[in-house]
Amino acid sequence: MEALDALLSRVSVARLTDPAPNAAQREALFQAALRAPDHGQLRPWRFLTIEGQGREALGELFAEAVHAKGDASPEKLDKARAMPLRAPLLIVVIATLQEHPKVPAYEQRLAAGCAAHGILLAAHAQGVGVVWRSGELAYDAHVHRGLGLAANEEVIGYLYVGTPAKEPRQAPVLKTEDFVQAWGAR
Repeated sequence: MEALDALLSRVSVARLTDPAPNAAQREALFQAALRAPDHGQLRPWRFLTIEGQGREALGELFAEAVHAKGDASPEKLDKARAMPLRAPLLIVVIATLQEHPKVPAYEQRLAAGCAAHGILLAAHAQGVGVVWRSGELAYDAHVHRGLGLAANEEVIGYLYVGTPAKEPRQAPVLKTEDFVQAWGAR
């Protein structure tokens, strides 16, 4: 797929099945992530891959976090346990924030987000389905500890990755004039 085609046609694919991307496809995903804009070349990101029984362990971690918040209904706990099972591979995108005199934490978070977007685009270009999810479990301290995050790290999102269960939808064509305005001196 041509780069511009990938940029213009990428959509989230929520219904995913086996197989997960193979080793060569994964290498391309992460190589694309590493090309993200990065002021100061800090590389303020890292990634965790979770698959197989690791998805069940993540589901238990999610359920523990939900339980700790006092909302332990069986339905909510079951939902939390099932979340990681929606795709054969999860990639946790983590911002690794560093003290720097010229690169504030805000820019580092943006760089990690761009790295995640690189993964989305590389997946789409290879015919791999992916959806970026976050939600309260991306910001939960118990989940962060369970994933082994350091004090200077934050979850940017969970990328659910696999084979599309059906043909992905067409990307809507939006009017650029709804989002772009010229600015100049008055």
